Amino acid sequence: MKNTTISSFANSLVKDYIPKEGPTFSLFRIEILAGLTVALALVPEAIAFAFVAGVTPLSGLYAAFLVGLITALIGGRPGMISGATGALAVVMVSLVADHGAQYLFATVVLMGILQILSGIFRLGKFIRMVPQPVMLGFVNGLAIVIGISQLNQFKTTNAMGESVWMSGNTLLYSYCIVVITMIVIWILPKFSKVFPSTLVAILLSTGLVISFDIPIPRVGDLASVAGGLPSFSIPMVPLNLDTFIIIFPYAIILAAIGLIESLLTLNLVGEITNKKGGASKECLAQGISNTVTGFFGGMGGCAMIGQSMINVKSGGRTRMSSVSAALFLLVFILFTSSYIELIPIAALVGVMFMVVLGTFAWNSLKLLFVVPKSDALVIVLVTIVTVLEDLAIAVVVGVIVSALVFAWKSASRIKALERPSSTESGAKVYEIEGPLFFSSTNSFLEIFKPSKDPEVVIIDFARSRVIDQSALKAIEDIANRYSSLGKKVKLRHLTRDCHRLLSKTGQLMVESDDDPDYSVAVDYEVKIGIFGK
Repeated sequence: MKNTTISSFANSLVKDYIPKEGPTFSLFRIEILAGLTVALALVPEAIAFAFVAGVTPLSGLYAAFLVGLITALIGGRPGMISGATGALAVVMVSLVADHGAQYLFATVVLMGILQILSGIFRLGKFIRMVPQPVMLGFVNGLAIVIGISQLNQFKTTNAMGESVWMSGNTLLYSYCIVVITMIVIWILPKFSKVFPSTLVAILLSTGLVISFDIPIPRVGDLASVAGGLPSFSIPMVPLNLDTFIIIFPYAIILAAIGLIESLLTLNLVGEITNKKGGASKECLAQGISNTVTGFFGGMGGCAMIGQSMINVKSGGRTRMSSVSAALFLLVFILFTSSYIELIPIAALVGVMFMVVLGTFAWNSLKLLFVVPKSDALVIVLVTIVTVLEDLAIAVVVGVIVSALVFAWKSASRIKALERPSSTESGAKVYEIEGPLFFSSTNSFLEIFKPSKDPEVVIIDFARSRVIDQSALKAIEDIANRYSSLGKKVKLRHLTRDCHRLLSKTGQLMVESDDDPDYSVAVDYEVKIGIFGK
């Protein structure tokens, strides 16, 4: 059994590297060039997020390499790119400022362990509970956040060490390079798809800046990309309860944000590549990658929607592209840092602006006027919260609001058809329609008229379901009302799960199976006093 599982896992990975059409030169070219494009765009982002978190640039680059490589090898979705992200960096700031980078590395290790546990217990499946309006709001909000974050690249440091906006020719030239990059990315695919348009745009913009010695900021102006191989080291923190109390709250928040962003990105990439599943597998991959990264001085990371979109739009569909992106990043760090540092920041800004335009769900603007108002509200709300706060809060708010809207709508849908019983003389039947749960119990109780009804009342659940404890209590309350008047309540056509639920609490007086498909229905009397007053 174990060997079969391992073999199945290995076969799935092979399929993710080589599609069913088989290996071709065109496949290798597209996948590797897509990886190269992603790696070039990863460098400034990794450095920028490291600065945000308050750690060294190499910490961000090592995270981009290790998290990217491990998730590429064993993650739940081919084509996804993972690395250091801004959503995690903003949470790390206070931890690093108060306790130092070593506490961050310990937190990243614990974060990874929590994510591994999420994968083992298959908590990734709960991402299915995220409604489509929340997804649209998340995509739009994240696109806006990515776009706003790129505006910081138009800032420079003055003689006083202060960050100020560019001005004069520097700003003008930067704008020109951004526009040129975006035009190339937009136009080139209309004529040729031999090379990824993003890569061509970066190389062309870099060539123009070098050839004409245009005075605009380059990657090397942010920080040096040069470094060695990441080395293993245990975080230098005291191994005691005090340390755990410090890092545990941060680890929970980072693990939650990382998984939410990763799983939502997984769904988004899955829609583009026409692949489903892999949520629990992605949780495991993210957890393993962060655990390893913490021991190698990396700041941790998760899936990156912007880079994933660059990869997918550049033709990356297999694990080959994401693996090559991570390996190219390592090559940059070890051997070609001097060349990478020549790339103008404006070119990479142009790339990200095109990602923003491609990521934003423009059709959602039209949907706002045709979908139910509650869905439109959720889309706008999640978008705003994502921009103003962070992804995790936005998703939680969106799910809660969607759940409340659903509960409200479901509560109003429960009703009953009243008719005389055809099987029991003088009895009255209430045919319940709609789910019976906490939100609909009040409406359910208002349906019945105990004082006016006959001696025997039959409640038919053929078109309803008893879902939770509130529903059980409501049934008991109804039975109690009729019992106080000397009248009897019977339940009919319970589904299997309803029967089990009512039997478990001891509310059914008759222990017998019932099913809506039976030609002769079984009536159950209700035992009262289970839940009390």
